[in-house]
Amino acid sequence: MSAILILLFLLTAASGTAVVLIRDPARQIFALAGNGVVLTILFTALQAPDVALSELAVGGAAVPLLFLVALMAVRTGRRDEEHEG
Repeated sequence: MSAILILLFLLTAASGTAVVLIRDPARQIFALAGNGVVLTILFTALQAPDVALSELAVGGAAVPLLFLVALMAVRTGRRDEEHEG
């Protein structure tokens, strides 16, 4: 196994661990997007371009964007409740 693959596997493990250990939801979403990008690079290095493209679209963009929209909706709803009460 080449040194680049070992480095990418370690980077994947580190980014996955960061997603789990970060407590702030907004930062966790950006860490999740970073994890998707790291996985995209890993899949490209493993010569799986179709999987890499899917991971980039889903794990690097779509899921983090949906989580970010949901988080902003929850925070906006919480502000609206505070102003009403």
